Formats: sequence, C-alpha cells, structure tokens
Amino acid sequence: MAEALGAEKLAAEVDHYLVTGGALARVLPAFRERDAQRRMAAAVAGALDGGDSLLLEAGTGTGKTMAYLLPVLLSGKRAVVSTGTKNLQDQLYHRDLPRLLRVLDQPVRTALLKGRANYLCRYRLKQAAEQPGPDTAAILSLRQFMEASESGELSDYGRMADDDPLRPRVTSTADNCLGTRCPDYDNCFVFAARRRALEADIVVVNHHLLFADFAIREAGFNELLPGAEAVIIDEAHQLPELAAQAFGERLSTRQIAELLRELRQWAGPEHPALGEALDRLAMTLRDLESCCRESDGRVPWADFVQGFGVADSLKALQSALREVGENLGPIADDEEGRRLGERATEQATLLARLMQMDGPAESVEEAADVEDGGSGDEAEELIRWMEPAGQGAAFCASPADVSAAYARAAGGHPGAWIYVSATLSVDGDFSLFRGQLGIDEAAHEEVLPPVFDYARQMQLWLPDNLPPPGDHNHTRALLDAVLPVLQAAEGGAFLLMTTHRAVREAAALLRRAGDFQLFVQNEDDRARLLEGFACSEKAVLIGAASFWEGVDVPGQALRIVVIDKLPFAPPDDPVVQARRAGIAKRGGNAFMDYQLPQAILSLRQGVGRLIRSEADRGLLVLGDPRIQGARYGRKVLAALPEMPRCADSAGAQAYARSLVMEAPV
Repeated sequence: MAEALGAEKLAAEVDHYLVTGGALARVLPAFRERDAQRRMAAAVAGALDGGDSLLLEAGTGTGKTMAYLLPVLLSGKRAVVSTGTKNLQDQLYHRDLPRLLRVLDQPVRTALLKGRANYLCRYRLKQAAEQPGPDTAAILSLRQFMEASESGELSDYGRMADDDPLRPRVTSTADNCLGTRCPDYDNCFVFAARRRALEADIVVVNHHLLFADFAIREAGFNELLPGAEAVIIDEAHQLPELAAQAFGERLSTRQIAELLRELRQWAGPEHPALGEALDRLAMTLRDLESCCRESDGRVPWADFVQGFGVADSLKALQSALREVGENLGPIADDEEGRRLGERATEQATLLARLMQMDGPAESVEEAADVEDGGSGDEAEELIRWMEPAGQGAAFCASPADVSAAYARAAGGHPGAWIYVSATLSVDGDFSLFRGQLGIDEAAHEEVLPPVFDYARQMQLWLPDNLPPPGDHNHTRALLDAVLPVLQAAEGGAFLLMTTHRAVREAAALLRRAGDFQLFVQNEDDRARLLEGFACSEKAVLIGAASFWEGVDVPGQALRIVVIDKLPFAPPDDPVVQARRAGIAKRGGNAFMDYQLPQAILSLRQGVGRLIRSEADRGLLVLGDPRIQGARYGRKVLAALPEMPRCADSAGAQAYARSLVMEAPV
C-alpha cells in the first residue's frame, strides 16, 4: 500500500480527488462534488491518523463508500471494512473498490470474506451427490460450478436462495467442519478465502463475521482484527441488535433437524440402536415444533415453558440429544462420526443450560459458573426467550445490556474505529447508540448536512381521523384513507407495516380493490419481489421488518411510501422488557431514553426508502395518529427531513397525480 501520510497531508490528498475537476471526476462520468462527502472524508482521514473512534451520520446521496474508502487507501493502513449485508459486500468489493484502485493506480491487496454458508464445501457436496433424491440435477449443476470456480462463492452460482434446503447440505458450519482432518482441506474454499484475507491490506466482511471475530467462534478468523489498524463499520445502526445475538447463545430446531439428517445419513441401517435413538429424537423435535408454531413473536422463557406447556417436551428433547451422543460414542469409527457425536452432546448441553439459567451472569457462557457459586457482583442480567424461526423455533439467551461486552471486545483491538450510517442520532444526539455499545465519550461525532433538497423533492401527509394504532380497525381505516392516493399515483408505492399480520391484512384489502399489481412479503423471495416491483406498472409492495432498510429503488418506480405506525418494539418483547427494567433501575426514563429514540431511528430508515437520488420526488404518508396527538409527536416530526405537508386527502391526491405526470414517456 501507499506510504502512510500525516493527518493534514492525508486530508489534503483525499480532498484533491473529491473536488470538481479532480481525479475521480476525470474517471467517473457521473461524479459530482459534494460538500458532505468532502467533510466526511476529512473526518475519516483525521480519525485514521489519530487512531480515534468516530461516529458519522451521513444521509443517502453523500457518497459514503468513496468518502471512507479513499482515505483508507491513501493512508497506507491495513483495514477491515464491515457492511450490513452480503449484497453490500459484493457491491463494495466488486464495484466500488476496483473503481478507486483504477484511479489511484497503486498496488493494494484486497480480499472479500463471507461466512461459511456462502462457500461450497467440496466434501459435503460429494456426500450429497451420493444420496439420490429430487436434488440430483441441482447437485450435478453445483458440481460443475465447483470445478470451474476459483472462489466457490454461491453468489457467483446465483441460483440458490439463502433459505434453500439444499444449502446446508453443500456448505459447512463451524460445528460440522472437519478442519485439517478433512480430505479436501488443501482445496477448501473457506480456508482459501481466509488465507487471502490474512494476507490482504483491505478486507471486506459483514457484521456477522465481525462479531464472529470478536467471539473467536471461527478458528483461524480471529487473526484478522488484531492485524488491522482501522475498522470501518458501514450501516452501523445495525450493531446493537447484532451485538445482542453475538454475545448470547442460540439453538434452533432447524440446527437440531440438520444434525438429525446428517446422523441418519452417517448411520445407515447398520446401527439399529442408534436408529431407534434418532427416531426418538425426531419424534420429540416434531412435538416441540408443533407447540412453537402458536407464537407470532418473541416469548419470554417462563411464559413459553408454562404457557405453551412444553417443559416435558424440552426435557425429552435434551434427553434424546444426549442419548444420541452416548449411542454414537462407542461406534464412531471415523472423524465425521466423532464430530457428529460431539455436536449432539454440545446441543444437549446448550439446551440444558438454556433451560436452567436464571439470575445474573457475566456472560451466557459463564452462566453455569455463576450458578455453581461464582461471583456475580459485576454480572449482567440474562434474558431468555423463544422466537419463531422458519417452520420451527429458536431458543435464545443474551445479556440484557451488551455495552460492556462490546466495549471489551472492540477495546481489545486498538486503532481507528469508524461507525457510519444514515441513522445514528436523534436530532444530533448519539447517546442511544453510544450507550448501547459502550462507546467512549471521547469518540468524535459528526452529523453531515443532507445532500438532497427534501423540501422540494417530497411532501408529507398525515391522514386525519384514524383510530389508535392498537385498534383492530386501524389497518382497514388506513387503507381506506390511502387507497384514493394510491389510485391517483397509479401505484408505485411501498406500504411499510410494523407487523406481519398488518402485511397480510393490507394485502387482502388491496387485492379486493383490484387496481394494483401486488408484491407481498413472504409470498416470494425478497430480491424477486423488489425486482418485480421495480419493473412493473401500478405496483404496490407490502412488507415489514427487512423492507424498512437496505432497499434501494431510485427513480419513478417508487413514488409513495406509506408507514402504518411508529415502529415501537412490542412492549411484551422480553428484550425490550429487560432493557426497560435496566434503565428504570438506573433512574432513567425507559420511554424517552430508549423506546422513543429507537422508534425514531427505525422510522427514519423507513422514510429513507423514498428519496434515493436528486431526481426523485415522492409522497410520504404516516398513518399513526400519535404523531399529531401525542406530546412526543413534535419530536418525531423534528427528526424527519423538513418538507411541505398536504393539508388533506385532496391535496395528497393532487400531489400524487403530479408525480405520475412527471414520469418520462
């Protein structure tokens, strides 16, 4: 990489590339100078030179990727760049980095590293090929791809969804990987990717891998962060929720079912005693999954065990897993069999720990030590819950407050830590984000000015006379109010709902209207829904959760965003309850200090779907009457971009029609 530069020289060098007539403008036809981008790049340059922590809020259109990649490349520092999704990883690595490297014309070693589930496993693919079944043609196609691929990345294969049942059969996990004992170890795609990452100057990962490095859960990967002089975290607003997962423990019925499938494949008919134990495991797993399907969200552990009547089923499942491990031990005559036995025992132990944990513990892993008499003076309270996962469930435990764990993990890797997102603060206040991750008060903060002219590009309509959000008629009343506006706009709308039940109800109501081509979450793959929406006329997409962020549909395809309610987390969510209790215990106001700021940040993510370029125009509809009636409504509106408001439905319809009239012929 380039020789390291001082702070002033680096900032000047970076700015040279970002001005009108600069090097980037000469190479990238669409480039234009942005003051916010220059300010962001200068802030990143300063943090890199000083090895500081930096919190940066930069809205859509800033050019965030170039603003942090350029200083990193020119600084000569080794860096890990973490993004929110695999798609963003691919975009950054395959598009943005090559563009900059062509401009800089300097030797920089780069690497892209994803989780194991994104790489074919040669050994497991060969095993799958030996099992006849309906996937035979797909497996043959994968084998042909494997022979021609250098990376083994399934994103290059392009025909396998994340939830494809074939994926776990042809990829590995940390649990089932045979490591150096694998006959295909020398040609392993995963370990080849890790070797490239360890040798690279710039490594692009995603947040899940970043936390895996913290937890040292993946052997060989935990060498990345110690060698980095800077960590850049894009879409940093996702970290608090991911930290709760990373510093906790989780066992899903899908994991157990996958182990069961592999055990049956290994055992065959030669081991009848093991076969009987597997039959008992399958029966107890089915019984438990049938109970879990009654849930529509997270359920506190005590409510789950008592209210769902599953205490005996959980004990039976734990006993069946342990029995499988005990049966397998004496007959496992190869590395795979021994590893399967260890996994069964590990799952039984984890389930037993999740069933028995109560009270405070320093971490989930240390819960058993505390129960056995270890000191819990400095311990954090643990939360346990069950949540739906696919066709089954997941059993989870996490510290109520992960700030200390995150601060310890990040603090163990000195250097610049740069957090970037469009939504990190509420009215310029970063205290919620800081507090959730234990980020030191010495960290620098900056909120960059918006790039888009929101006052010109969008308008807001707050429908009158809607029932309260908890009223069972709210979704119907909202659809009655917005239907004339959707008709005036001829579709081109996102309906972002706060519950999956509201998604289903809104879809049923709009289908009866018959005016639109509908794209509904859970009725198809997310990527196909977005692609279909962008290419269709009179389209309306209805979604929750994942559609509130990370969705980019610029241009005329998206003209209206309707948000049904303020996205407060469910009050009966066990994680929310524990965090509220913790704030109250410290003398704070849980609603004003946590729930409202979190809802505002989530709302801003949803609102951000509407305007994605300087040419976009659109209408934002917020269907929550609390914005006008509650005392905190002004705080919500103050957090949104300044924009004109439609006085009534007629005004909203007129504005919606104007959006269609501007569409190119």
